[in-house]
Amino acid sequence: MKYTIFPNTDLKISKLCLGTMTWGQQNTEAEAHEQLDFAIEKGINFIDCAEMYPVPANQNTQGRTETYIGNWFAKKKNREDLVLATKIAGPSRSMDHIRQPLDFSKKSLEDAINKSLTRLQTDYIDLYQLHWPERSTNYFGQRDYTRNEAENWEDNFSEVLQHLEGFVKAGKIRHIGLSNETPFGAMRCMEEARKGKLKMVSIQNPYNLLNRKDEIGLSEILHRENIGYLPYSPLGFGTLTGKYLNGKADENSRLNQFRQYNRYSNKSAIEATEKYFEIAKKHNLTFTHLALAFILQKKFVTAPIIGGTSIVQLSENIESIDVVLSKEILKEIDEIHNQIPNPAP
Repeated sequence: MKYTIFPNTDLKISKLCLGTMTWGQQNTEAEAHEQLDFAIEKGINFIDCAEMYPVPANQNTQGRTETYIGNWFAKKKNREDLVLATKIAGPSRSMDHIRQPLDFSKKSLEDAINKSLTRLQTDYIDLYQLHWPERSTNYFGQRDYTRNEAENWEDNFSEVLQHLEGFVKAGKIRHIGLSNETPFGAMRCMEEARKGKLKMVSIQNPYNLLNRKDEIGLSEILHRENIGYLPYSPLGFGTLTGKYLNGKADENSRLNQFRQYNRYSNKSAIEATEKYFEIAKKHNLTFTHLALAFILQKKFVTAPIIGGTSIVQLSENIESIDVVLSKEILKEIDEIHNQIPNPAP
């Protein structure tokens, strides 16, 4: 395993982060613990979860993922050896079962943090993230920003950061981050940091061969402002393993179970996927290794969030840490990207 220091912190993290969103829906608790054991044995020390997990969001399963992790911590007694990240859910019409209202008020943050700490059986969270913005903006499959005339949001970045700082001072969280955020949101947070507010140390956004939109405006901000970047969906819900192209995916695979996750299944995305798949074959690489190695070689990337529903999948993902793509391969990838840019935002 390879390691790095998380920007603006003293945390030494593995260059691969273990994602957990299938635990409690596609994976049992025993399977979750097996994956944790395997990942830690392979050198991963960074775990990411969220209060809404597992996915898809469901009143009957909400919080299971954190509970599974907490039970594992209680059994292994190794909390101090690991870096733990989780998230608070923002406004969503489909998740009112979590709390009402879904916002980042002090009351909501206190409710979310305390419940996560209880489920995770820990006294502190290393990285606490706002899962998506309170305001209307382009995320979750939206390529372009469209003004919402009915929006009643008023700029509250300063207030939210002040609330979060209180929980840092109380020792419940150590660092704060963003998720599904845009360049505007990132820079508003940096503006507040310059005024003395707590700095957001990271952004967790979707990033993969089919979705490189953060290279356009956000990557320079990450560089100039020294912000960590945690790409999620590095394999596009499994699309970039090739299993949906060759029919190897079984009925229990994510896209076959949950048809609503179709952002990587449009015509342009499939066409691009086929072209990237051919590059992997040409250079005797697995498609998984090509897709993950591409991300790992990006200088603005801190640690991709990997996951799988089986140890076989997880093992292949972890092996990507040792794969290096040549300049020739990177050039071929960019040629396809220029032909079909960001087909799955």
